[in-house]
Amino acid sequence: MGRIVVRATIENVADASSKIVCDALVDTGAAYLTLPNAWRSQLGELTTVDTVEVETADQSVVAGDICGPVVLRFGRFRPVFAEALFIEMEPVDGRYEALIGYIPLEQAQAVVDLSGHRLAKVDHVDLKRGTT
Repeated sequence: MGRIVVRATIENVADASSKIVCDALVDTGAAYLTLPNAWRSQLGELTTVDTVEVETADQSVVAGDICGPVVLRFGRFRPVFAEALFIEMEPVDGRYEALIGYIPLEQAQAVVDLSGHRLAKVDHVDLKRGTT
């Protein structure tokens, strides 16, 4: 499929001066907005909601802290309030990478357009999906 990368701003809801501006990989296989632990201090004081175990792309299981709230802004999509999952990450080519998973994508009404290899805006959200 290739890589879709968007410019993103993540900021602490309680302190807009505590923020991160980065390129983020769109990862529809991930659920959360996932950030490296090394960036956590840049967002100031966040509430830790839970500690969870997650499976990473290399199939290892790591513990991570779900913290928030943060505001996520990317592309031309509406900003969303989100939780951030902080995990230990190894830098890729000397740089850390943020991941935008499917939950914040859906909140922002963004979908992956496979034909154009980009993000597209959806006109409406299907609230009945997954119902019986």
